[in-house]
Amino acid sequence: MRLHIVARGRIGRSPEAELVDRYLKRIAWPTLVTELPDSGPAKLPDPLTPGVTIVLDERGKALPSRDLAAKLERWRDDGMREARFLIGAADGHDEATRGRADLLLSFGAATWPHMLARAMLAEQLYRATAILANHPYHREG
Repeated sequence: MRLHIVARGRIGRSPEAELVDRYLKRIAWPTLVTELPDSGPAKLPDPLTPGVTIVLDERGKALPSRDLAAKLERWRDDGMREARFLIGAADGHDEATRGRADLLLSFGAATWPHMLARAMLAEQLYRATAILANHPYHREG
């Protein structure tokens, strides 16, 4: 299954970009990042089908890393070809986008800059795939 991050805004050459690259390079699964303009209409690339859409949203569900791993595992085993993660710009997502999501995912009650959210997502995807591979990266305290 391909992990596809679709994000508003250009990350450029920044500390956040270095973090995203660091984690995405470690993921053994196919990954793709698509950047869209910060504002205005944006045409989303066609998804692989069947697939699932996960929208990062402050009103979403905060999942422990093991639960995110379990969701990825179930989607993969159910034959999903793509898990598409949508990261909005500063104003988030509109109701239509949230309504079409298979999962609204939150990184907690705090509001995070969208560039930092991209790095956090990349790390969580690496952690989830490491959990599924029984890699020691994820240790429980």
